[in-house]
Amino acid sequence: MAKTAPTTKNILIVAGDPSGDVHAAALIRALKAKDPEISITSMGGVRMQEVSSHFIYNLVSVGAVGFAEPFKNFFLWLKLIKLVRRYMDEKRPACVIAVDFYGFNHQVLGLAAHRKIPAFYYISPQVWASRPGRAAKIAKLTKEIFCIFPFEEALYKKVNGNVTFVGHPLLDMMPEPAERPIPPPDGAWNIGILPGSRRAEIARHLPIFLNAFYRIKESHPKAKAFVFAVPEFSDEHLVPELESVNKYWSKDVEIVREKDYKQRSQLDFAFTCSGTATLENALLGVPMAVAYKMPRFSWEIAKRVANVQYVSLVNIILKKPAVKELLQEKATVDLLAQEAFSFLNNPPRIRAARKELTGLRAMLGSSGAAERAAAKILSHLN
Repeated sequence: MAKTAPTTKNILIVAGDPSGDVHAAALIRALKAKDPEISITSMGGVRMQEVSSHFIYNLVSVGAVGFAEPFKNFFLWLKLIKLVRRYMDEKRPACVIAVDFYGFNHQVLGLAAHRKIPAFYYISPQVWASRPGRAAKIAKLTKEIFCIFPFEEALYKKVNGNVTFVGHPLLDMMPEPAERPIPPPDGAWNIGILPGSRRAEIARHLPIFLNAFYRIKESHPKAKAFVFAVPEFSDEHLVPELESVNKYWSKDVEIVREKDYKQRSQLDFAFTCSGTATLENALLGVPMAVAYKMPRFSWEIAKRVANVQYVSLVNIILKKPAVKELLQEKATVDLLAQEAFSFLNNPPRIRAARKELTGLRAMLGSSGAAERAAAKILSHLN
């Protein structure tokens, strides 16, 4: 097959998880704002699909996470890699942009390198958390790496990577923390439930979080829960999990889908699956208990490869246990409720936690991460 010369008006972007989908969509908007003639082809999720010129596949809906789960999608992975390979051969994009999701994206980067198509990494994978040897592979396969935590720069420079800290993209999305009376009038506490963004995570965490909320409800009858859901999963997916705990859940629990974080900013406390949601809560000043459960096989591997003391981004950045982490067998209704009561029954602790958590904003750079990355990418192409 004859290969055409790359064109600066054709870019391929690949993301594979919900948070990557959000930030990749912001990057696409920034690229198009700087050059309206650019054509963006993407493989990711619904947010990227909305702003892309062409969309290949909803990779986010696959929801592969952990160590064992990707093997279940092995043949799908092969099919998708073939799609990407065919696209590169036929369209010869000016560049490829990988967004997080190392397991799939390192293969995409390899395909691009083999075809001498320049590649960039926006939101580099958390190689500092496990398997730091991946940093050298990423450095070798990319023209430039855009990291979102300041401590990542040194890691990539150590392996001769061309790396730039662009700031955290959440700073462009998060409103200022809301002013809310503590305690609220009549004990009407707002409790957040953030069970995760993947099907398996939701199934593992939602019943536990909901039961912990009903423990709170026993002592604070006017408390209300808000389940924050991602667009990939409809209410029909969530309702069976809710009904398994309480068939009258709808009078106590509201399912929320939002883009502006207004409802989230009104929370007094949250039960939160480990992930980006923990950092979002912190920037909004929401105290939380962080929990995570995974299959035993994945957990045993994770313990052996983990290179960090904590799992939540909040604790990793602050370098201390600012939020309680309840993992595997410790992710129980009793311990989650106990942590919630330690805040709800002690309002000064809530105020102190809010102050500490919102202090994270100053540690994440400045707003404009997508715009800075877009400008650098276009300067390379031009």
